[in-house]
Amino acid sequence: MTGILRADPSKPINFQADDDRLFVRSAARAMHVLSAFHHASGPLSLSEIATRAAIDRSAAQRLVHTLMTLGYIRRSADDRGYLPGLRLLDHTLDILRLDPVVQKATPVLLELRKNIRERVDFSLYDETRLIYALRMQSKRETFYATLVGHSVPTFCTAGGRAVLAKLPDAEAQEIILHTPLHRYTAMTLTDPDSVMAQVRVARTDGFAVVVDEFVQGEVAVGVAITGRDGRPLAAIHVAGSLAEWTPQDFVGKASPMAMEAARAIMGGL
Repeated sequence: MTGILRADPSKPINFQADDDRLFVRSAARAMHVLSAFHHASGPLSLSEIATRAAIDRSAAQRLVHTLMTLGYIRRSADDRGYLPGLRLLDHTLDILRLDPVVQKATPVLLELRKNIRERVDFSLYDETRLIYALRMQSKRETFYATLVGHSVPTFCTAGGRAVLAKLPDAEAQEIILHTPLHRYTAMTLTDPDSVMAQVRVARTDGFAVVVDEFVQGEVAVGVAITGRDGRPLAAIHVAGSLAEWTPQDFVGKASPMAMEAARAIMGGL
């Protein structure tokens, strides 16, 4: 799939928090400036940053200057706009190296990828979406498909339905109802009752299967990773091409291996 995938979080970020005396508004505005790049397709001008951050141009200028000085924003190569700065990658590394679930998952997923020789992804659960933390590509993948930080909706992805299956029905239904049910392919289920029916199937099977619903020509198996309290934390996704696999054959091959990997990860938490 080409392009950047970024599903919106379930709750918009509140950059005001007027009723919170400990809330630092200047810090929030700085984060809002960095968030202006989330849906950008290239460098942003100062005016574009101000508009996307919902602040005036003068405030945007001061914040951009401060963030440039600290290395969190940089000028584009053609000097026509601004881009996120390299120092943001330091924080990405901190998330990936310090998150205990990612720590436990990494060696297990490397072994899974070696054995199944198809795309293996690992994503962290964020209610209406999953955010990819590890991506191990197959021979078919594009550059964009290897990037961590992509986020995808829970309602129409294998990992998403697997994590929803670990929630009580009422909670899973509430999340589905608060998700924009976009049609990503002609096969995407957008009826909440139909999605919920697939969540219940995943609960019974112990894994979820999605065919042609999110990526055209792809079959995917998802297995949830849960904490000791049974709440979902993350998901394993294993995906194959329908040009090379029948759904039945892929599920027969991938689901036992993905479930074994999930048990290994959860056993170490």
